[in-house]
Amino acid sequence: MKWRNQLLALFCLILFAAFGIFYFQHWVVQKPFGIILFIGEGLAPERLAATRVYAAGADAPLSVDSMPHVALVTNYSSDFAAPDSAAAAAALATGVKAKNKSISAQVSGATAANLIDLAHRAGRATGLVTDGKLTNATAAAFYAHAPDPIAQLEIARELVDSSTVDLVLGGGAQDFLPDSKNGNRKDGRDLLSEMRRKGFDLARTKVDLEAVPGWRRPKLFGTFANTELAYADQIEARHEQPSLPDMVRRAIELLQYNRGGYFLVVDARLMRKAAEQNDAEHTLTETLEFDRAVAMARRYVGEKSTVVVCGDVALGGLSLNGSPFRTDRGIAVLGLNSAGDPWFSWASGPNGQKSYGAAKLAAQQSPSPFPEPPQEPAAFFAPAALETVDDVVVFGTGPGTESFHGSLDNTAIFKIIRDSL
Repeated sequence: MKWRNQLLALFCLILFAAFGIFYFQHWVVQKPFGIILFIGEGLAPERLAATRVYAAGADAPLSVDSMPHVALVTNYSSDFAAPDSAAAAAALATGVKAKNKSISAQVSGATAANLIDLAHRAGRATGLVTDGKLTNATAAAFYAHAPDPIAQLEIARELVDSSTVDLVLGGGAQDFLPDSKNGNRKDGRDLLSEMRRKGFDLARTKVDLEAVPGWRRPKLFGTFANTELAYADQIEARHEQPSLPDMVRRAIELLQYNRGGYFLVVDARLMRKAAEQNDAEHTLTETLEFDRAVAMARRYVGEKSTVVVCGDVALGGLSLNGSPFRTDRGIAVLGLNSAGDPWFSWASGPNGQKSYGAAKLAAQQSPSPFPEPPQEPAAFFAPAALETVDDVVVFGTGPGTESFHGSLDNTAIFKIIRDSL
């Protein structure tokens, strides 16, 4: 009789434990430990197709192609059908539509809280990584409240005065240094020295970044170039500068020791820089570098983390034309095809041969840097390639990204991440 009672008690205990596990898995909201938001500037569906061909042929998948959840993203701003980078980033960062040329979205007259603010309040470690200037409009949308993205010296001050960002890696050192130290600041402030006094480690080279110990709470400010970082194929500069995958890996290694989890924003700015200049080769190599950074993150974050990869605004209208063979790749699809026609062309930008309206005046006043007919022509001239109204794309893996299907507005990306913090 005694052993029967013991068996019954054991059975009840196992049943109770099994029910508890089932309940936790299916009814208790489980927050991802790590959340990473990648922003590929100019990442639209047509960019992905061209990048696949350039990388390894038409049937070679990218890392983002293996992410299980995907959706198209609408991204109009509050005043224009095509947002600029500032307004697009503000919508992702705050969930509120902003006007073009504004990085600070407003709600009832007050500045809207951004995802880094909310992650910090939730007890997460926070990080910001970019291969552009730390004060560029996309990166700034996640910490600054200055309405004008041109005010980069003020934006730099806001970043240094912020108490919500634990790890910062990117370029644009000149915006943090006084003119006496070959910087851009006229107020005499050395913001990098101020960061050191606030307890941050400073990193100026790839060696510095790798030397930061990973066993303590991250407090790191890394600036690896005076302006943007070098392109991935500029080998000489890359001896001193970390790559985007390098910075993502180190950011995850340092942020993951926070018990409350972490939130990391990764801005791929060089993709936009190349596209604005109608530089197809660097546009595609930097898109590949971005894809490698995503692959690096997915290897390091673990199964209980969320990775979101999102475009901000389509740019330039890059097209791969003609009929490349299925296995053509790399240099085989650069320059001219066998008929003497360009493989790649742009809708707008400095390689344009025709000008209209105000752009015509600009073209007459500013001679083209391409005295000979360019190999990658644009349909019409603009000082820099223009944003288009095309949808961008979002990929996701991990808790919360099940909502990525069909068509979403870019403000929905904010809400999905906010609910996961």
